[in-house]
Amino acid sequence: MATFVDAIHNSSDQINPDQMYVKKKSEYNVKIARDTRQHCYISGICILPSGETIVADYTNKRVKMLDKHYNVSSDLEVESNPQDICQLSPCRVAVTFKRLTFNTVQFIKVSNGKLVIGNKFGEEYDYPSKLQLQHAALGITYHQGDLYITSGTALYHYTLTGRNWQPNRSLYEDTEGGITVDRCAVSPDGYWIFVTNSAQNKLITLTIYGTLISVFTDPELPGTKGLHVTPTGQILVCGFYSNTVIQVDREGRTKLATYASNKDVCLLQH
Repeated sequence: MATFVDAIHNSSDQINPDQMYVKKKSEYNVKIARDTRQHCYISGICILPSGETIVADYTNKRVKMLDKHYNVSSDLEVESNPQDICQLSPCRVAVTFKRLTFNTVQFIKVSNGKLVIGNKFGEEYDYPSKLQLQHAALGITYHQGDLYITSGTALYHYTLTGRNWQPNRSLYEDTEGGITVDRCAVSPDGYWIFVTNSAQNKLITLTIYGTLISVFTDPELPGTKGLHVTPTGQILVCGFYSNTVIQVDREGRTKLATYASNKDVCLLQH
């Protein structure tokens, strides 16, 4: 089951113009006949500019595309359990896979209304369909030609050189135990990187160079997991065990609002 929140900005006469309010919440069943498991666990969601929604179904090892009415219009069986997903271009996404023997990023494109894997897409910046990693792969986000990938204990930066993704460096590490570097997101201006620490229930704010700026905790975020930054900079964070979504300020320091929802949320913003 995927949950979508239709949200609006606060009006100018209200106290905090950055705060958002829930306009509508909807739930849609994304299970299909080819699924091998009874339940779908959606580990990642992104919405394309065209209005289609791409979801990563962890339990069924599938990536699914939903049309504008949230019906499954295409699906793609993948090699392992997908961990997270991010948008690279209007018709291309990246999906992370974590296994004991290999860790990869798979690049998937929407072509003629279908999800496809391949490296002959005829785009200006073509690159191989798969990126092999030397570290675990959990969360992923993309910003202006740069990929940021989390391993569970570190945040890695990759840059596109020619047609290949090259590892730059580890920007941030936390080896205190458990999954301390889980999901990540970048602010629209590219100045800040936000990271969730699910082991210690924290939201971490870093500079784009990995310098620690702030640490946010809240009792409503046990198992701090999902993370989303809107195009205008609002930050939404999910508590895995509380089924709660909260909004924090643009620097990740202060809670602005609480939204009751499921664990994975994709925002439809007005």
